[in-house]
Amino acid sequence: MTGAGGAPPTGDLGDGTYRNPVLAADWSDPDVVRVGEDYHLTASSFGRAPALPLLHSRDLVNWTLVGHALERLEPAAAFTVPRHDRGVWAPSFRHHDGRFWIFWGDPDHGIFQVNAPSVRGPWTAPHLVKAGRGLIDACPLWDEESGEAYLVHAWAKSRAGFNNRLTGHRMSPDGTKVLDEGRVLVDADRLPGWFTLEGPKLYRHDGWFWIFAPAGGVATGWQGAFRSRSFFGPYEERIVLAQGDTDVNGPHQGGWVRTQRGEDWFLHFQQSGAHGRLVHLQPMRWDRDGWPVLGDEGAPVRVHRKPDLPEQPPARPAVDDTFPGGRFGRQWQWTANPGEGWASQHTGDGLRLGCVRSDRLDDLRGVPHVLTQRLPAGAVVVEVGLRLDAVAPGARAGLVVLGDAYAWIGLERAPDGTARLVHRFAPANADHERDAARSRPVTGDRVLLRIEVRADARCRFSYDTPGSDGDPDRPGPIQPSPVPPSPVPPGPVRLGPVRLGPEFAATPWRWVGALLGLFAGAPEGAGHAGTAVFSDFRVTAA
Repeated sequence: MTGAGGAPPTGDLGDGTYRNPVLAADWSDPDVVRVGEDYHLTASSFGRAPALPLLHSRDLVNWTLVGHALERLEPAAAFTVPRHDRGVWAPSFRHHDGRFWIFWGDPDHGIFQVNAPSVRGPWTAPHLVKAGRGLIDACPLWDEESGEAYLVHAWAKSRAGFNNRLTGHRMSPDGTKVLDEGRVLVDADRLPGWFTLEGPKLYRHDGWFWIFAPAGGVATGWQGAFRSRSFFGPYEERIVLAQGDTDVNGPHQGGWVRTQRGEDWFLHFQQSGAHGRLVHLQPMRWDRDGWPVLGDEGAPVRVHRKPDLPEQPPARPAVDDTFPGGRFGRQWQWTANPGEGWASQHTGDGLRLGCVRSDRLDDLRGVPHVLTQRLPAGAVVVEVGLRLDAVAPGARAGLVVLGDAYAWIGLERAPDGTARLVHRFAPANADHERDAARSRPVTGDRVLLRIEVRADARCRFSYDTPGSDGDPDRPGPIQPSPVPPSPVPPGPVRLGPVRLGPEFAATPWRWVGALLGLFAGAPEGAGHAGTAVFSDFRVTAA
């Protein structure tokens, strides 16, 4: 683990053990597949694009983000505006017939799949396997014993009018369609104490059909296992992972994987407030009756020996970015399908975002051109440099903590042409933002933006400009430079951040953790509004 002042920690403790979570950010509803010595994980991405993140590991503890399987959400017209709780729900990751397959349910449109010969692509265009509302959490199975193919999915009550049951289909071997109307495999309304059964993962093991599926709700539920000699049932059930007397609430919804050395492991999530759904790794074994036993006799572990796999260097999905040539890293996602002019590449460094004209600028939750990444768990400091290269009155750009409520800090072009430092927020029940602190002039159109995020996701916003003496009423001037300016000059001219406004408590969305975001925009009007340039995005452990 990295100490204070370094990068946010990984789960690898460096002594042959690991600490959960192994992915300390919102990688919701994970599923995992092994091919040879490589492990691949995907997760829900809901309404953000690109979608279907692709993570890679060699030891199930240290993970890197290598890409996305879905560049744009489909149907494309449905995702031109933010739909934070829609889109890609609970995907399943499989490898069959030399190809990688990802199936998922979109609750408003149906079950889709994409496939590719390699994790790095090329991935096929999304194919609609089964149309319908309320179809979620789809998982395929190609049964090597019989040659049959199957599909199981859950139901969203908000669209279908019911939930708490799993439906199964025979599926064409090419994975393009279901072959029947489907039958209920598990009706959890008939199981005493069971509710909100969802997220099924389908397997074949030891002569049984297995469905691993969570129930009880994301914050308080458990992981169930169901088995039957026939795909269409009847199934018997057992709870195989629950919180017990641990501090890991709602441990469920994930996937089982067997290593090349014969060990079994289970990856699942834990709901953690504004940080979303953090990914944990549990040991797994089979008892004498043939049932899986997860964690420490059915309770989640916090610290455990690592899988018996070759040692790997500590790693985690990237969070920092220097934006070389104007390109942004794989960790970034737009809040809707991307449009023209949102970001541009160039010969220098720094992320150049167009100040897109919009009538939605007073509520960033409805703005599609916000570039986001996950808020890491733990106490961190987030910093980014900003230069506002826009003269249109009302043009603005900034750094935002985005959720059901949000707050941002940045620069805005005033009607008199000056750049002003602004700090604004919007409560969850408001349809527009308002000032969190008085705006103030900034000479030179550039600033360092900073957010201190505590472990409980409470945030303090501050800024720094060259020559500032820390007095919020007297930010120092920025002297002209004979060379193209960087957003924040280095070294001793930075005299300390100036804090703005009260603390802000980050909040999640309905199914999504809070996001860190960068944006640029301008009010509706004619003509090009200009650009904003961000540089050196850094997240360090506090």
